[in-house]
Amino acid sequence: MMKNAIGSSLVLSALLISLSISGTAKAETFNVAVAANFLKPATQIASLYEKSTGHKTVISAGASGKLYAQIANGAPFHVFLSADRAMVEKLMGAGLGEKSTAFPYALGRLALYSSTPGFVDGAGDVLKKGNFAHIAMADSKLAPYGVAARQVMERLGVMERLKPKIVTGESIGQTYQFVSSGAAQLGFVAMSQLKESWPPAGSYWLIPHDMHDPIEQWAVLTSGGKGSPAAKGFLEFVRGPEGRKIIGNFGYGLP
Repeated sequence: MMKNAIGSSLVLSALLISLSISGTAKAETFNVAVAANFLKPATQIASLYEKSTGHKTVISAGASGKLYAQIANGAPFHVFLSADRAMVEKLMGAGLGEKSTAFPYALGRLALYSSTPGFVDGAGDVLKKGNFAHIAMADSKLAPYGVAARQVMERLGVMERLKPKIVTGESIGQTYQFVSSGAAQLGFVAMSQLKESWPPAGSYWLIPHDMHDPIEQWAVLTSGGKGSPAAKGFLEFVRGPEGRKIIGNFGYGLP
């Protein structure tokens, strides 16, 4: 009887070890291209996903237009978290994105920010006064937040007057660095960047939705990721309750 018990125990142990090895073998490493404004939320989501699944996420951030170009030129990304819909549609149009996986994951908010307390008022009148040497914005050819910034200045009738003072960042991440370092007295940033350390140092104006086109951020599985269960699972995690909670905590609207 004792021999049978020992034998059963050994069989069970061997089975558990086998299952453990099998689970480890199935763990994947996959690459995510993420718009600069969404780097911190994506990092938090990836951390939770890794703890839940054992998969490893490698994140690269930049301007959506630049990330699209990298994917089009063969960069091995499995997931694309864009700052807009246009780049995702462009990717799918080129046969590099899986249409059935595309969805909006966040609604971005634009803010006018200065690291100096009291410098930016609650209505953006500082733009009309123009009492600053430099104002930062993301490149409107590469970053949707740059497009929105340009639309706000055009709406207020100050674009032409402020052009000589504009410092252009390649992405919204670089734009935020210009402002937080003091290289520019103020600039257009993503509200999510200010949420990273709340309340933010300095002063800001949360720009109303109706002053620019909606910043509808879209996600898609790339053609290189269609064979990766881990990449597919990550996208589902982004749109699931845990992902949406993190997205909302960073000040984004939820589609």
